[in-house]
Amino acid sequence: MDMKLEKTWRWFGPDDTITLDAIRQADITGVVTALHYLPTGVVWPLKEFEKRKKLIEDSGLIWSVVESIPVHEDIKRRSGDYKTYIDHFKESVENMGKAGIPVLCYNFMPVLDWIRTDLEYEMSRGYTCLRFDETALAAFDLFILKRPGAEEDYDKSLIAEAEAYYHSLDSGGIEKLTNNILAGLPGSEEGYTLEEFQSILDTYNEISAEILKNNLHKFIREVAPVAIASGVRMAIHPDDPPFPLFGLPRVVSTETDAQELLKVLDSPYNGLTFCTGSYGVRADNDLPGMVKRLGHRFNFLHLRNIQREKGRSFHEALHIKGDVEMEKVIYNIILEQERRYAEGRTDLVIPFRPDHGQHILRNLHMNSDSGYSYIGRLRGLAVLRGVEMGIRIARAIQRGDESA
Repeated sequence: MDMKLEKTWRWFGPDDTITLDAIRQADITGVVTALHYLPTGVVWPLKEFEKRKKLIEDSGLIWSVVESIPVHEDIKRRSGDYKTYIDHFKESVENMGKAGIPVLCYNFMPVLDWIRTDLEYEMSRGYTCLRFDETALAAFDLFILKRPGAEEDYDKSLIAEAEAYYHSLDSGGIEKLTNNILAGLPGSEEGYTLEEFQSILDTYNEISAEILKNNLHKFIREVAPVAIASGVRMAIHPDDPPFPLFGLPRVVSTETDAQELLKVLDSPYNGLTFCTGSYGVRADNDLPGMVKRLGHRFNFLHLRNIQREKGRSFHEALHIKGDVEMEKVIYNIILEQERRYAEGRTDLVIPFRPDHGQHILRNLHMNSDSGYSYIGRLRGLAVLRGVEMGIRIARAIQRGDESA
């Protein structure tokens, strides 16, 4: 019974400095990618799926997961042309199914897909990582963006710390912090002014967490039946980080959030991307327990670790050296695979990717997107595979499998 997790790798397309050849040399079998060049909201044509798939397969790999077909902001707000954009999303899912790509990772985060305040935070050993500093975020929100009503979202002590932090920055520091935060905006490589960012935030002034969650559930009810018919397993990614920011609601942050959306349509095709880094930021999320209770709906795994700091601050730690009990998480994932096997399910080999990685050996000058260094992810992949292998050997010995 060989059910090893499928090792996959995030690839940003032909312009990615980490090539398909480099991915294959890492002993990866599956590629996680998307048609990043297509504008948000358009139909992803079958021919474009097939062209990208052929490129991947010609390199000796398979296209395992689409990450992601972006959900248009009109869909999240359920305003404007949202009906058209939902139809386009459904047609894209149909085309994805025709192309034979089995898993779709997507998210429902309003405006910003992810937020970090530092993209190159240096650790004592010399490598760098992604970091979220609550004080820096508040300084940006209160004194750089100057969002109306922002002071209501922070207590007095944090406001005082944020003001001191802001006054410690020179013009270069202000620009760097601004660019780091806005890096999570779709299309951020084209640049956004503060006025444009505030204008986007303003479109959510009347959208509460309850409204956004209802809009997500309606979206699932409309799209999941198409995914089922197309043989595409949907896997929603949690909020990153998993709490409200800039007055924006977050509705996929906790185990309760996940349980509620899984009940919207009870099918393995309406499932989760279990991102240990995102869920792990919240100490009230019991990750090993979530695997036990929700693992039957895991369609994709992002395995990374975080180290919580003061308040809501955190940085991305080495893959098995943070607050996430990674060994317990992987152990329970393997138990979930065994349950699936016993139940006769066909989706035994769950795809996972080493999510993010530290920037190691910076002197080699290997360019990559923030958090996606080649060597850092290789290190993460190696330790995660080692944990998986050790657990599988232990399980085989428990079963009395002499071949172990």
